[in-house]
Amino acid sequence: LVEKGRMGAVESDLARERLKRIASLHEAAGAVLVIEAIVENLDAKRLLFAELEGIVGDRCILATNTSSISVTAIGAQLRRPERLVGMHFFNPVPLMALVEVISGLATSREVANVVHATAESWGKSPVHAKSTPGFIVNRVARPYYAEALRLLLEQAADVATLDAVMRDCGGFRMGPFELMDLIGHDVNFSVTNSVFAAYYNDPRFTPSILQQELVNAGFLGRKTGRGFYRYGDDAAKPAPQSEAPSQKPSALRHAGGLGAVDALAERLRGAGFDPVAIEAAPGLYCEGAAIHLTDGRSATERAEADGHRDTILFDLLLDPAGATRIALARADQCSDAAWQAAVGLFQAAGFAVTRLDDVPGMAVMRTVAMLANEAADAVNQGVCSARAVDIAMQKGVNYPRGPLAWADSIGLRQVVTVLANLAATYGEDRYRVSPLLRRKLAVDPQGARFHAQ
Repeated sequence: LVEKGRMGAVESDLARERLKRIASLHEAAGAVLVIEAIVENLDAKRLLFAELEGIVGDRCILATNTSSISVTAIGAQLRRPERLVGMHFFNPVPLMALVEVISGLATSREVANVVHATAESWGKSPVHAKSTPGFIVNRVARPYYAEALRLLLEQAADVATLDAVMRDCGGFRMGPFELMDLIGHDVNFSVTNSVFAAYYNDPRFTPSILQQELVNAGFLGRKTGRGFYRYGDDAAKPAPQSEAPSQKPSALRHAGGLGAVDALAERLRGAGFDPVAIEAAPGLYCEGAAIHLTDGRSATERAEADGHRDTILFDLLLDPAGATRIALARADQCSDAAWQAAVGLFQAAGFAVTRLDDVPGMAVMRTVAMLANEAADAVNQGVCSARAVDIAMQKGVNYPRGPLAWADSIGLRQVVTVLANLAATYGEDRYRVSPLLRRKLAVDPQGARFHAQ
């Protein structure tokens, strides 16, 4: 850090003075907190803590940095399992703020609180969690990968295009495919399999045959030079699909009542359009095209239900005012003229327009809905609080918004509608709606929220 100019020499010397290397566990006898970060193996961890228990004092807290092993199981054979707690850091540890403070069945609440306060005093962002498979982050993050892999399997778009949509429309720092390549498919696939098995093959966590094939081939991502992308000096990253320039339509009509539609109408107004207000389903209407926010149905299905052939859907945008890209899907019945009018409309407002094949729920919307659904289930099952899950996903994996705060922004009714429509289309329990989402809507159909305004 000194060489990089990020730390002064005096500060470096003081830090070194506070570090002490030991050659034997017995030299840790006076420690008040011991954090284990050895191999991710239950038997190895049990042996280490059993030895430590005979060395350290009775007031010493024992913490494990496990990312996937049950804290309850690690502590089960200790004489005093109440002093064992999970303290799961995220890599790179000096840069990532999150620490999951994980309580096993025997963990003392006082011990968990002391570790939480200690992590906070270090400048970290700790959250309490119950020892369940995946804890918070590794469980709630599964849909980010799973829905992307499902979209690719269904040929919604190529990997570069789907990554661009998740970044440029959804505001995620990395697209799911480049992130899986960075993590390593052996690691990512192993975690998915672990969570899937731990939840007794719950279809919500079903691994992907596409990722299995990459692992079979040894295409593990950056570390092997090939994953979904190729890496190396001569490897060019493919460009995402964007529609060719199209003519700006002459007129625009706007049916309000939905935040995402109203925000786009405002941006289009700034681009020189003067939307005429009409009474219709919330959407934008130009030259025969009816443009709606996806609700979990395909554009083709919605066109049939609405009796409007020229139906086009747009994907969820984190920031409609500042987004650089918008993803559209057209019904199979939609005319080329209506499609070109919609493309020209958004290009005039400064968007790169990407076409996704007509998959239900599109990309960002179905992913965010599933992330929110999994987060709601974690809260419903007592794994963590709503506040904790949002902190964990922002601080642990750099999501642009906590999944439950995002659900509040979209509207819980819209999230439930998307999930219900996905479930109806696929006929899979994978898309079942969390009981907590339904409960909140039952109490307050219009203003249900996870966080107070």
